[in-house]
Amino acid sequence: MQPLIGITGEQKPAATLIDVLDVLRAVDIDVYYGDYARAVQRAGGIPVWIPADAGPEILERLDGLLLSGGDDIDPAEFGQKPDPDLGNTNSHRDAHERELLDAALKIDLPVLGVCRGFQMMNVHLGGTLHQHLPAHVEPSDDPAATHHCIAFEPGSVAQAVYGDEIEVNSLHHQGIDQFGNGIVPVGRAIGGPDDGLVEAVEIDGKIALGVQWHPELLGGVDPAVVWLVEQASA
Repeated sequence: MQPLIGITGEQKPAATLIDVLDVLRAVDIDVYYGDYARAVQRAGGIPVWIPADAGPEILERLDGLLLSGGDDIDPAEFGQKPDPDLGNTNSHRDAHERELLDAALKIDLPVLGVCRGFQMMNVHLGGTLHQHLPAHVEPSDDPAATHHCIAFEPGSVAQAVYGDEIEVNSLHHQGIDQFGNGIVPVGRAIGGPDDGLVEAVEIDGKIALGVQWHPELLGGVDPAVVWLVEQASA
């Protein structure tokens, strides 16, 4: 059977949308990026949107968890004050994803973290982030455009998934600073302003992989999403 892959989104006021009836502007809506669902489908899984108010018990009906990208994580989550260049944050989402991730790790549910999800894995386990990388290459108008290469550690899950090296896109302005407990760096940027920056991690003893880039936007069947689906099928 095809595994059910839960995908996180975020809750926002309907007023944040451009086209919405005035009577609905105060209503909360759950927002999801469709590329994650399409990536899961291409990899052979069935995507399931996780409501922003769903408790961790929803994971008992799922086979895998994908922590998606989105707003910056509130620096209060890792004991820091906001940087002037911090982007939008969502404390409701921070709390919800931490609750889901905590439950997923306890029951050994396979986890893939993408961009913000990659950062959340580190923060949840006690790590910190660079709130702003001033030398970071700004993304182009094409989210699928590749900017730099990632080299993977020999023997890592990431290397088994991707090979020794890949080119990736770049849509982030933050990155991992101090590692959380059990976080294992397995991929680093090569060349450019992000040279040496960790962009792929695993969690020691868990079925968990995190990537800083956005594989769902690169088209085709992504190896990391295939890995998640395969692990969820085991």
